[in-house]
Amino acid sequence: MRLLRSTDMALRVLMRLAVAGESESPTTREVAADMGVPYTHAAKIVAELQHRGLLAARRGRGGGLSLTEEGRGASIGGIVRAFEGEGDVADCTGGDTPCPLNSDCRLRGALRRAQEAFYATLDPFTVADLVKSPTGPLLLGLPSVRTAS
Repeated sequence: MRLLRSTDMALRVLMRLAVAGESESPTTREVAADMGVPYTHAAKIVAELQHRGLLAARRGRGGGLSLTEEGRGASIGGIVRAFEGEGDVADCTGGDTPCPLNSDCRLRGALRRAQEAFYATLDPFTVADLVKSPTGPLLLGLPSVRTAS
């Protein structure tokens, strides 16, 4: 299974904010630049994460992004489910020629069970777990895309 780019970005934004110090509140523009993604894409992800209560965004002077306590303890499986949606792994009914086995196919059920097993494996992990040592200190030491150029 391959994650959508938006799911990957959401997880990376949360990890970035999880290692940010209390005094550091990067802006959406800074996070986008650090990760080498378009600002508009980062802004959509930040808005969705804010809507879900996982991060807080403050405008104006001294503003920026910060991880909420809910965000720090959020299940990675839950975040991935939210961004990936509830769709099937394979599109059996869509397209110009839907699968003729649709009603009696066992593959669709097997893929659905595999997808749920994937999410269930991620469920026990939280954002805070992802940035425990050695990952957190390594994240802090990585050069941002904007300073590496």
